[in-house]
Amino acid sequence: MDSNPTEQSTLTLPLLPLRDVVVYPHMVIPLFVGREKSIAALEQAMADDKQILLVAQRQSSIDEPTPDDLFSVGTVSQVLQMLRLPDGTVKVLVEGRRRSQVESFSEVDGYYLANVEAIENEEDGEQAEQYSKTLLKRFDEYVSMSKKVPAEVMTSLNGIDEPGRMADTIAAHM
Repeated sequence: MDSNPTEQSTLTLPLLPLRDVVVYPHMVIPLFVGREKSIAALEQAMADDKQILLVAQRQSSIDEPTPDDLFSVGTVSQVLQMLRLPDGTVKVLVEGRRRSQVESFSEVDGYYLANVEAIENEEDGEQAEQYSKTLLKRFDEYVSMSKKVPAEVMTSLNGIDEPGRMADTIAAHM
C-alpha cells in the first residue's frame, strides 16, 4: 500500500453530502456549504490532510440527510481552498481524486465520518480502447447537437488516454 493518503485503498474521512451535484475524479468545482454538519466536516478535513468524501444525496430536498439518504459511492476529494463568507456559509474549491465505496458511517462531533474503500477501474486493454473510441464518437455527436457543452471540450477529451478518466470527464459535462 502506498504511503500517500490519497492512494490508500481504505480511509476514514469526514463526509460532505451534496445536493444536486456529483463530483467525479479529476473534476475541480466550487461548492457553497451552509449546513452546520457540512461545515464541521470541512473544518475537520482542513485540520487533517484536507481530504473529504463527497457523496450525493438521493433527494436534494432533505435538509439533514442521514446515511440512508446518501448514495453508497462517493469521491474522495482534496480541499484546494476554503473561504468563510460573511453570511456564515463557506465557499470551498475541491478536486475529485478517486471514486470510493462507503463501507460504514459514524457520527462524531456534529458531522459524519465514512469508512471508504477505493474502487479500482478495471480497464481491459483493447476492449477498453474500443469502448473509449465509441464513447468519444457518441459524445461528439451529443456536443454537436447540444448547446449545453462547449465544443472545445472535445479538444480536451482527445488528450485523455485513460478510459476511466475519459468516462468521468464526459459524465461531468452531461
